[in-house]
Amino acid sequence: MDIPNATNPKKLKYSSIAISGPPGAGRSTLLRNLKPIVESLGWETFSGGEWARQFAIASGNHDPNDPRHHKATDYGDDIDHQIDGAMRQKLSDPNVHVAVESWIAGWNMRALPHVLKVLLLCDEALRIDRVVNRDNLTVEEAKTHLREREQVNMEKWNRMYGVSDFWDPKYYDVVINTYSNGPKETLNIVLQAIGYLNGHTA
Repeated sequence: MDIPNATNPKKLKYSSIAISGPPGAGRSTLLRNLKPIVESLGWETFSGGEWARQFAIASGNHDPNDPRHHKATDYGDDIDHQIDGAMRQKLSDPNVHVAVESWIAGWNMRALPHVLKVLLLCDEALRIDRVVNRDNLTVEEAKTHLREREQVNMEKWNRMYGVSDFWDPKYYDVVINTYSNGPKETLNIVLQAIGYLNGHTA
């Protein structure tokens, strides 16, 4: 994807970006598309999901040859607290510039006005289709995996944090339906929101 030209990159409205949403909604795709743009401005990028997957593999709790993603129950509460706490502590500093993604990153950055909190949502049928293609699963395998993973992850985080809905729009500055907005449109919405494009599309 071509990198759009910034109209005034030094006067951005936000100093960091936190991307949330269910699996298959497009978090990784958005972060990947943001990466060359924000890195050109000196930002860092971080995938909480990929970090947790590698940790689960390294600790022997997830088969590296299994194309399906890990579950949050593959490791203890202390690991969630560690990664969530580290991300929030880092992004709490408005002089730090990072784009992060995880299931609940936006909720984790609540009440931080300098962090753009992005929620990606998508119809279940398309999310299943994306997982089928991404992980080379059958439709039924993808359905079962998504259902089980969402259930156990949310049950764990509900218990840990006492929150019933981490994807409540009240926690977010921007909510994007990635069914009606493709990767380029989603990227442009976020770039406009931080003031990188100032209303102009790439």
